This record gives sequence, C-alpha cells and structure tokens, in this order.
Amino acid sequence: MTSIDRRRLLRGAAASAVTAAVATGAPAATATAADRTAARPAPPLGTAQPLDDRPFPSYDYTRANKLPREMTGYWEKSFAIGGTRRTAKVYLSPETPIRSYFTVLAVPDGVDTAEFLRRSGWRDTADEREEGLFVLEPGEGGWTDAESELAYVEAAMGFFESNRYFSVFGEHYLVGYGFGAPPLEAWAVAHPLRVIAQVHLNSRGLRETYLNAYAGVEFDGRTAPSYTPVVFPDGFRLIRHDETVLPTWYIGPDANTAGASLSYWKRANDTLQRGERDGAFGTVYRQRHGSGRWMTSHAGPISQVAVEQRPTDPFAPRTTDRIVAFLTRYTRYENFFAYGNQLNERADYRRLGVEVRTMTVEGQVREYLVHVPRTAHRIWRGKAPVVFVWPGNSQTDKVFMDAAGWWEVAEREGCVVVTVCEQYSATSVSVSHRDSLVFFRQLREVMLREYPVDPGRLYSTGQSAGSGVTQTFAIAFPEHFAAVASTSFTVAPDATGTVSLDGVAHPARHRPIPTYQIYGFGDLAFLEGGLWDGTDNRLDTWARYHLDAGGLTLAVVDTVDGALSGWQDRYQTWTWHAPGTQTPLLRLTKNNYRSHNTMPEETPLLWGFLRHYRHEARSDGTVARYYSASGFRRRGDEIRLRS
Repeated sequence: MTSIDRRRLLRGAAASAVTAAVATGAPAATATAADRTAARPAPPLGTAQPLDDRPFPSYDYTRANKLPREMTGYWEKSFAIGGTRRTAKVYLSPETPIRSYFTVLAVPDGVDTAEFLRRSGWRDTADEREEGLFVLEPGEGGWTDAESELAYVEAAMGFFESNRYFSVFGEHYLVGYGFGAPPLEAWAVAHPLRVIAQVHLNSRGLRETYLNAYAGVEFDGRTAPSYTPVVFPDGFRLIRHDETVLPTWYIGPDANTAGASLSYWKRANDTLQRGERDGAFGTVYRQRHGSGRWMTSHAGPISQVAVEQRPTDPFAPRTTDRIVAFLTRYTRYENFFAYGNQLNERADYRRLGVEVRTMTVEGQVREYLVHVPRTAHRIWRGKAPVVFVWPGNSQTDKVFMDAAGWWEVAEREGCVVVTVCEQYSATSVSVSHRDSLVFFRQLREVMLREYPVDPGRLYSTGQSAGSGVTQTFAIAFPEHFAAVASTSFTVAPDATGTVSLDGVAHPARHRPIPTYQIYGFGDLAFLEGGLWDGTDNRLDTWARYHLDAGGLTLAVVDTVDGALSGWQDRYQTWTWHAPGTQTPLLRLTKNNYRSHNTMPEETPLLWGFLRHYRHEARSDGTVARYYSASGFRRRGDEIRLRS
C-alpha cells in the first residue's frame, strides 16, 4: 500500500456532505520506514520550536478529529530538575488525531535528536502511521543511572500525559536506547498500567534492588476522586506490580547486568520457563496458557517477553520497523485502576477494512468509523445488523475502537459497527458530544443508503457520556432502535418529564424498549450501590422509568441476588422479562471489579443482549418489536413483544 493509500485510509477525504475513504482491491504491503528512507531521505526537521510559554493552540474546525494544524511539527519542552535545565522533544505528524497513540523514546547519549529521528526512520514512521513521538533526552553529561534520572523522567512524562498542546491515547509505547533505556524502563516498573508494550536496545537493565522495591506493591480499591472506591470481599488477593503483564522485548541486552530485568518481566508476564526461537524477535518467552493474570482475562495469553542477542543496528530503519511490529500488535486501556486494566490486540484498520469517513453536521466536519466485517455477508446475506457506538466524553472514535473492542464482536458475529467521533469541547485538543440527534439521523441515512444492512436491526451503545446519549435515545426516541445496551451512565426523566440531549429537552415517551446497562462498583457517584440498598440515586430512577414503561415492577426480577458470571465472578446480573414471557426486557449488570472505564470483556455481553431484537417503526409513530432466541440465525423462532 502506498503512502497515499495509507493516508486516505486513515484520514478520509473531505467533501461537501458525506465522504468516505477505504482501501479496495488486493492490499499491497504497507511501505516500511526502511523502504521510504531508501527511496527518498526525509528532509531535516530543523530546530525544534519552543513550547515553553507558548500560547495554547486555537480551535481548528476545518479538521475532523485532528490536532490543530499549528501544532504539527517538531517541538521542545524544558524542565528545571535540581537546578539544571533538561529538555524533551515532541514530534506531531501532519495528520495526528486528537488522543493519538504515542511512542515515547529515550535516545542514547551522543546523538542529535532530530538527526536520530530522521536516520532511524522514526519520523517517517510517525508520518506514515499518523501518530506522535515524545522523546526523552540525556543531560549535558549524558544519561546517569536510572534512579538518578527518575525526577526528570517523571516531570517529562507528567507534562506529556496532561497538557494543552496535544492529547494522548492514555497508554503508551516505550522504546529505550543504550543508557537511556534503564530510566525509561524504571518508569514502566513504577507505572505499569500506563504502558502498552516496551522495547529496550543495548540496555544494561535495572538493579534488582529497584525492581524489588516495586515488585510487591499492591493495587488497592482506590479509584479517581470523583468515583466510588471498590470494596473487595474478605480474602480477596490484590494484584501486585510484578503481576502486571507488559509485553517486553530486549534487543542486545548487557549479558552481565540485564538479568534482573529479564527475570522481572518474565515473572510479570507469567511466561513459560523455556523460550522458542522466533525469526523476527529472537528467543520468545510466551505467556503460559491458563495464566491467571487479570489483564489478559479477556484476550487470553497474548503477552510475551522476547530477547534478541544477535547484533542489531539500533539506528537502522529496518530495526525501527521490527520494533513497531512488536509494539503495535498490542493495545491497552484503563491507566488508573488495575482490576479494569486490559491488554488486548490492536485493531488493524487495513486488515479489517475499517473506513475512516467524514460528514458535515450542522456546518462542521465530523469523523466516524464504519467497520463492515467480511463475515457480514456470509452470515446475513445483505441484511446485517448495525451497532451505533457513542464513545465516552473525551474518547474519540479511534480511541474507543480499541478501548471497547467492538471490532472483535463484529468479526465474529457479522454486525456492522459505526463509531461516532465527538467534536472539540473544553479545549482545542479534546472532544465531547455535540449535535447527537442530527448526527445519528444523517448517519442512519448513509448506512441505509450505502450499505447492505437491516433497517429493523439498528442498535445503540456507548460508554459514560456516550451511554447518556444512548439512554436518552431510549427514552425520547425509542422508535429509532430495536434495542439499546450501554455502560456507566444512566438517564431518567426530570421533574418536567423530559430528558436533555445536547442541551435540548425532549419529552419522555414512556414506551418499552429492550434496555441493558452495565456499571462498575467503583463507578460514578450517582451509580453507587444497587437497586435494593435503600439509597435512591440515578441508577434507581433509570430502573423505575424502564420498569414502568414495560409494565414491570422491581420485585419480578429473575433473582434478587443477581446471577454471577465472568472472570472471578466479576459480573452480577439482574434481568426482568416482558410480562408473561421469558423474553428479557430490562437487564442490569454490576461489574464488581472495575471503576468507571469500559472494558472489552463487557462488549460481548452488550451484543449478547442486543442481537435478539428487531423492530418495525410505523408511520403513525407506533413500534412493533420482535425477539428471536437465536438472534435471527434460525427461521421461525421470532416472537412479537407486546407494546
């Protein structure tokens, strides 16, 4: 695939109303950093422009889900560490989206950073992948030992993770070179929930005393200040730092000093004792089958520790390509609460055929993703169901693509997934929901006009603020969807009998619609507790509305204790059936071991509810709803629900 094809695939092509971009035909191999460097050396980056005291960037509404154009390029940020000035560099490719993936590099001693980024192919790689680079640099005398560098690394990473000039995915790839590798690895040991995967070249590793200081540190039930703390049951075993899986590759490690680091990461990743020879990564120690690590409870034993002893040129673009291949197999989400943190495989847009499209909504260009899996036609023969996905506040479509893992469900079940991107909100580098009703109606028309989908099987889902959109639709516009299922935000009519969507009040329709909500023990304060605890909050008012609309009462639940399921019995589920039937109409699940952020492990539960429903919206405003026990896989098992 040429670089032009790649840009079209990742960016989309703007037009007056609706535009689409997708690679078609037989895919060619993606150009590598080595190929590009050989074909045309990149021009010099020049002098980095200072971020110190620079005004924050302006909003750029000409770009859908992109950092402001004025921020793309090569930048420098300085830090005062112990009376000494230290610096870090930032490179933002021309098409870097809001909350992009970043690779954090620690360059070796004795190199010019701009020349290193050009010569190694990292600058070309960032441009090709439309991602960012954050570069840690040695002091005047070079890198010192890892522990002495921690103050600088913490200061630099603190700026990187939260600033007003650019925004980050929230989880990062780390690559350390030479004496720069141990300080970066030391940060990973201290903050393993924030690292997706790491590679270290020609490293001497970390001292065993440093590793041991963190190994036994346990993750407790504390959540973010605005969330509810998680209370674990008696006898519950807390996760330790050295039980946090983190894919790791050591290239050319110092045989005399790196042993403690390698042992630490093998233990953390719960690997087999014996490695396997791999042509790309050297000797690979794979996470063992049956591993009890929390972070891979959904994905399975996908982590690994690799060691390549053969001589490798760390500055060669081909080395960079191999590093990128190792790192980008993985994604991760939830960087604060260990029990909701999940390592997963990253979505490959090219392989999956994901379209990055744009649409003009209320005069502003908006981005969205369309994933039509290859299984859609085989399973549904031109009548595929469609799931409209609304990410949480500040989560772009591309962030949520990997955070929720709807692409995995789509590949298996053949459903089409449309993921909405929000619009600029509190800052020029963040997003929030806007014009949701108009956006949905335009998206629906595009899907029905351009794709082989079933108009009777449109579903809505979302997380947090996106759940708020979904749950508001269920109350004010139930005719739009066959069913809804979302996570971590509930909605109910206010004292005037209305619900608000993007600041506009809409009357509640009081009509039944199959509805499912999943929330966490440590979730938003207004979701604290349950429906039988005597505390009346927005969880209770949400349930009362839907129970009343469906002609149900709280007492007719399948079991007051909730049915337990999932990893460590984390899910506690209550179901209410349509009157006189065994057809689920309302469902609530409490995830006893997560905070607010969603998990890909929950996505199959949402689809498992949605897939059973179909609806027919009539011109007079009435809706006929149907339930299929097989999810419409078998003919003749469809029954009509009473309206």
